[in-house]
Amino acid sequence: MSNTTRTLIASALTLGLALSSSAAFAKDPAAKSPPKTDAAMTHADRHESNEPVTDSWITTKVKADLLASSNVPGTEIKVETVNGVVSLSGTVATKAEHDKAVTTAKGIKGVTRVDAAALKVSAAAKR
Repeated sequence: MSNTTRTLIASALTLGLALSSSAAFAKDPAAKSPPKTDAAMTHADRHESNEPVTDSWITTKVKADLLASSNVPGTEIKVETVNGVVSLSGTVATKAEHDKAVTTAKGIKGVTRVDAAALKVSAAAKR
């Protein structure tokens, strides 16, 4: 092989490596995206936090969501949280209210499990 051929092959390999490596680094997955503007933020973006979720925060959030729900008597339901496990107690009028309370609690960030054994449906609704 002549020197010219070797030089051409080496140049071609160098160019190929340079082009392929620049393509590989074009999108750095570790790079952070620019912060969202207020207009681009969703409701969840504005209220999400990187702070750790505490049991008291979970309890407050579950209670607030129950009170805000039109299908659940939030004032009739007691909420306690220990290590991410939410315990619901009290009495609701219907099975639908019971199920809605459980679903609401399960939807809160940080909730690992919902114990609704002490959340009773009133006897009048069972008849």
